[in-house]
Amino acid sequence: MPNLNALSHDRRISSLLDAELARQRRGVELIASENFTSAAVLRAMGSCLTNKYAEGYPGKRYYGGCDVVDEVENEAIDRLRQLFGVAFANVQPHSGAQANAAVFLATLQPGDTTLGFDLSHGGHLSHGSPVNYSGKVYRPVFYGVEPDTGRIDMDKVAEIAFREKPRLIICGASAYARDWDYPRFRAIADEVGALLLADIAHPAGLIAGGHLSDPAPWCDILTSTTHKTLRGPRGGIIMMGADKPNPWGRTTKKGEPIPMSAIINSGVFPGMQGGPLEHVIAAKAVAFGEALQPSFREYGSRVIENARTLADALTAKGYQLVSGGTDNHLMLIDLRNKGVTGRQAEAALGRADITVNKNMVPFDTQSPMVTSGIRIGLAAMTTRGIGRQECLQMAEWIDELISAPDDEGKGRRIRQEVNRFMEQYPLYPEEA
Repeated sequence: MPNLNALSHDRRISSLLDAELARQRRGVELIASENFTSAAVLRAMGSCLTNKYAEGYPGKRYYGGCDVVDEVENEAIDRLRQLFGVAFANVQPHSGAQANAAVFLATLQPGDTTLGFDLSHGGHLSHGSPVNYSGKVYRPVFYGVEPDTGRIDMDKVAEIAFREKPRLIICGASAYARDWDYPRFRAIADEVGALLLADIAHPAGLIAGGHLSDPAPWCDILTSTTHKTLRGPRGGIIMMGADKPNPWGRTTKKGEPIPMSAIINSGVFPGMQGGPLEHVIAAKAVAFGEALQPSFREYGSRVIENARTLADALTAKGYQLVSGGTDNHLMLIDLRNKGVTGRQAEAALGRADITVNKNMVPFDTQSPMVTSGIRIGLAAMTTRGIGRQECLQMAEWIDELISAPDDEGKGRRIRQEVNRFMEQYPLYPEEA
């Protein structure tokens, strides 16, 4: 295949792309929302499909010349439905946040009450944060985790739902290390007459591989990104386990019930977006095809094994993990007992080419730009090929750096060790 970063006519951008590829190759990547796609996914995303405008849906476009992109999009839909065993899928959202926005737009009216996971406890901006559209247009209320366990108390979720009567309940997070009780959420939603949305942006690949609880039988709507544990291009998707008539009695001009799938589709286009990114949709299709292979299930097993190994090793060194461990690919570490802020830890690790992100922890006393914690994920490094022994080595580096965040000599030494270590796990080896 051609050089991934070949831009001979634009040396400045070409050199920056080369620099980023070099950064990715030499470093330990522990950001939970990142992964490394296959070269095939990259090639599809950089294809000629970027030239095609295709407003609408397959067979119902507002532009001519869409025969090929219709086939591409239908293939992506079919593969995604097979991967998750669902009846409906929309592959057009540009991101997970836009998938959520489309669902909100399609199912809610301004001012409607939503119940989601508190951002400061591990939720997501698009689940009702006051700085986000979801907290400005709608009336958000929140559930969180318990101070003593770091876990969600479902009885308290039920109390809030019965008191607030939300129209939409959201289960899902950006920094929660435990599996979700979808049947209990379903029971609560039914009690208060709410729709139930599962945002599975982080665990989607682990759910597809059968390693975590499946929300499709329980939740009305599923949203996700495609780039985290699904290991695809950056983008979003919406799914439903079963299509059914909408619960509000909306009908066509002929008086026929409008299925939920049509309402969700209208939330994406024309509700939230114009033309879909068909080159990204092609890359999504490639990634879904890869995730349908037996090797992807094995990959998911290794991700969870690596995450638990690193979590146990850090716990043994005195680090406090929110909820005490992990069921998935990530962990949230409260650094207050170490006397280090999340910002200090992120910087110290970054200087040694170990990339993490500072992150709020439940009941944090620091600002969002400082934080008391860091979030760590193992999806990307598992893609590179590491195993349990390598996770133990990473725990040693992390502990050394956080224990002496201002020791520049130690940072330089560990950076050299990290760089030599990563040479054993080549990224895109077909590239010179």
